Amino acid sequence: MTRPDRTAAQAHADSAPPSSNRWMHNLRTAAWTMKALALAGPIVACSVSSAQTTEVLPGEKLAALATTKATSGAKVRITKRSPTYWRVTLDNPPLNIIGAGEVKELAAVVDQIEADPQVQVVVFDSAVPGYFSAHYDLLSPLTDTTGMAPGPTGLPAVTDLMVRLSRLPIVTIASIRGRATGIGSELILACDMRYASREKAVLSQFEVSAGFVAGGGPMVNLARLVGRGRAMEIMVGSDDIDGDIAERYGYVNRSLPDAQLDRFVDNLALRIASFDRQAIIDTKKLVDVESLPPEADIKASWDAFLISVQRPGPQARLKVLVGKGLQKPGDIEVHLGRHAAEYPN
Repeated sequence: MTRPDRTAAQAHADSAPPSSNRWMHNLRTAAWTMKALALAGPIVACSVSSAQTTEVLPGEKLAALATTKATSGAKVRITKRSPTYWRVTLDNPPLNIIGAGEVKELAAVVDQIEADPQVQVVVFDSAVPGYFSAHYDLLSPLTDTTGMAPGPTGLPAVTDLMVRLSRLPIVTIASIRGRATGIGSELILACDMRYASREKAVLSQFEVSAGFVAGGGPMVNLARLVGRGRAMEIMVGSDDIDGDIAERYGYVNRSLPDAQLDRFVDNLALRIASFDRQAIIDTKKLVDVESLPPEADIKASWDAFLISVQRPGPQARLKVLVGKGLQKPGDIEVHLGRHAAEYPN
């Protein structure tokens, strides 16, 4: 237990690892220090509401459930196509920005999936034209996020969400139509499979162009999927990746004509939903052993984000982007990586 006369960072330093892990230790210590300083300012309003569940049922019951969704204010909704096949839809127009409230809703979705004994496959998609998810909420106070309680894994809320999503004992599929950038990209990377609209999907990890480090662990996930060189191109180049290049690199499983995307994903999900559940669980568990990064590696990304986003350089870049219309519909969000890169050093 930390003594009253000692800071959290000092207590954390007592358990410093050997010199071979000194960089990671310094990063974590710095993140502890940042948290101890009470990060009260904005990252340069998001409401908290629980995810809404809708069953696909005939007649009046379906209409009543749809009305409940419309009045609930939920930004994430679950549609149960069958007991074994669910769809999770992001619905936070105009950009599907994800902040602390949406992280809580997504965590509640993961809770429901973990607790359900029948579900076998979940498809994640978007109801917002042009956007799977633009990025994290960069305008609300950072304490909205850092003040969230750790998740069931003991990790910070955002890290916990990514880890739990990737380790669900069911199949997760991302259906990508529109921009999946920043945390939107990180969410699809936490899914088991990704399918993109050839004409409309745009993937990006733009953070380096804005001067900070991505916080949801895309470095380790991308390096495993596409290899070191292409991961560096995506992360450090911070440019938009269209559906066809994403397929060529391995960022997504397939790039499909937009008119075929929904049918393909739905047919795949229905096929998986018809199989033996235990066989799916056992197979995924073995694939996870060979492919998922350690939880500590995802946590390191979050620690680096907290440190980097508060530096003077990123703060100056973000202020310029806010002045151009960040988090509002328009060219700034459509070409965020380009606008961020235009800031003079």
